[in-house]
Amino acid sequence: MLFAVVMAGGSGTRFWPASREMRPKQLLALTGERTMIQQTVDRLGDLVDPKHLIVVTNRNLVEAIREQLPAVPAEAVLGEPCRRDTAPCIGLAAALALAVDPDATLVVMPSDHVIGPDDLFRRSLQQAVELVDAGENRIVTFGIPPQYAAEIYGYVERQSDPTTVSTGSAVYRVASFHEKPDAARAAEYLATGRFYWNSGIFVWKARTIWQALQRFEPMMYRHLEKIAAALGKADFDEVFATEFTSLQGRSIDYAVMERFDGETFVIEAPFSWDDVGNWPALARLVGTDELGNTIQGKHLGIATHKTIVRTDEVHLVVTVGLDDCIVVHTPDATLVAARSHEEQIRKVVAELRDRGWTEHL
Repeated sequence: MLFAVVMAGGSGTRFWPASREMRPKQLLALTGERTMIQQTVDRLGDLVDPKHLIVVTNRNLVEAIREQLPAVPAEAVLGEPCRRDTAPCIGLAAALALAVDPDATLVVMPSDHVIGPDDLFRRSLQQAVELVDAGENRIVTFGIPPQYAAEIYGYVERQSDPTTVSTGSAVYRVASFHEKPDAARAAEYLATGRFYWNSGIFVWKARTIWQALQRFEPMMYRHLEKIAAALGKADFDEVFATEFTSLQGRSIDYAVMERFDGETFVIEAPFSWDDVGNWPALARLVGTDELGNTIQGKHLGIATHKTIVRTDEVHLVVTVGLDDCIVVHTPDATLVAARSHEEQIRKVVAELRDRGWTEHL
């Protein structure tokens, strides 16, 4: 039985002021009429039954996500009581799937990526599922052919020659996983031709990841095991809150991927992929006009170039003499920033919290 796990706990601070604590990036419609989490689920098509979707988020977003994903069973949207990174999130989802089917296969994916076309993505997932089902103790991930020497992504290093264990897109055995590099190291990775950007999308048996956490993260596993034992019981919420808060967070890359000694494969992704990490990503995804501007909403620009403007169809934004800027209007806050300073947008949220202006968070 195939399950899909959607990780939806991110805060999206780089997309302030559109992204807020109660309406983060994954709940926004940034690249179309559907929100990012809706597009993530839509992308699966009929490959996964909605009853076999598991969404893990933070507890403040549970009701909003249930409203956006009405086909997903309410009990399958889990709200973590605190942030503990991706390994506990994935371990919890594995426990839920194993309670339904001891032979469950999991597709794990973030909720805020832009991927296309959908049919090519689904064919790639089917290839990965077949690869996992054909052997024991296997993990499959998807590598994105790098377009430049990025410092913001983790990397997957493949072995030199493709395998013959699968048909479809090129499949390689993984040589190693690498954390986000500095500029010089990223350039070295790009030059070899053996490195992919790590997409953060995985396919594996639920028991494979459950057993891996038991081996490599025994303290975390013990807390997750207690949560799993409480599934369906009256005290589940209490046990969940107590045990999950007590465990130490780890990324799945550090907890398992860098230590896994089974078979690990990387499929060279044939689909387009963007993790939509900041406002400048809109220029790539939505496109630009003849002056290099990316416009969403009602806008009048005079002598404006290479500027991103996001507003609505009622509130007019007028820009005069702007170059390489970001302007985002919302009902209670407006951001004006140089694109070269977009990294500092995340600092806005911290500063607002320090000043006690929580109504804008």
